[in-house]
Amino acid sequence: VDEVTGDILLFAAWTHGGRAGYPAWWSAGSGFGPDSTPQLMMVRSSDDGLTWSDPVNLTRQVKQEPWLFTFQGPGRGITMADGTLVVPFQHQEPDRTPAAGIMYSKDRGETWHVHEYAKINTTESQVVEVEPGVLMLNMRDNRKTGRAVYVTRDLGRSWEPHASDGQLVEPVCMASILKVPASRNALGRDILLFSNPFDGNDRRNITIRMSLDGGLTWPRTILLDEDYGWGYSCLSMIDKDTVGILYESSSAHMTFQAIKLNDIK
Repeated sequence: VDEVTGDILLFAAWTHGGRAGYPAWWSAGSGFGPDSTPQLMMVRSSDDGLTWSDPVNLTRQVKQEPWLFTFQGPGRGITMADGTLVVPFQHQEPDRTPAAGIMYSKDRGETWHVHEYAKINTTESQVVEVEPGVLMLNMRDNRKTGRAVYVTRDLGRSWEPHASDGQLVEPVCMASILKVPASRNALGRDILLFSNPFDGNDRRNITIRMSLDGGLTWPRTILLDEDYGWGYSCLSMIDKDTVGILYESSSAHMTFQAIKLNDIK
């Protein structure tokens, strides 16, 4: 959501063709055209989702020609304090090794830019602005060493590991992270919320964790679903007291729960 205009921007990878029986992850090619590589598309709504614009193709704006599959998040993007729109981003190198980063827009989503990836062999990331102008990227790490966490102060031109890099346990899966400023939550403190299947081996134990120190430690936690599922999740505040989580649970393909912040202890 563009918090300046209220517009909703929705991103999706449009795939066309490819080898029969192979998903885009394994069949996407280089170049820019839809006959060789998936297209990164964006639609916009200015009336809370009642109507949507025609799709806009962003592929040539953000993709380098040798890259293979190039697409968003998945998850949610953010509006920075200065109004910059930032969307988590990933691409495949020519040898199909993935790398996560960000794409950003300074003109309300008309044009988009990509600089350097944060860390090689990472995918499915989420981004938060931990301080004005400082972005933290929380990434799925194929090394099975916990969540990769890197920081940029220049919109992705350069990156450095965060002190919490590798501390959050994961079974190699997508996760969600959300910054909630003190003015927007009932606790009256800047908080980070993080959700994932909190297990080192299996996609189980869907958990929300809370950090009060910018992601250095995560002392508060609530377990939502201890059984097995696909494990993807996405967080969004409902009101000052309540966070909502949409996730793939053990009992349904998609589950939505509302959790009081005071219940995360």
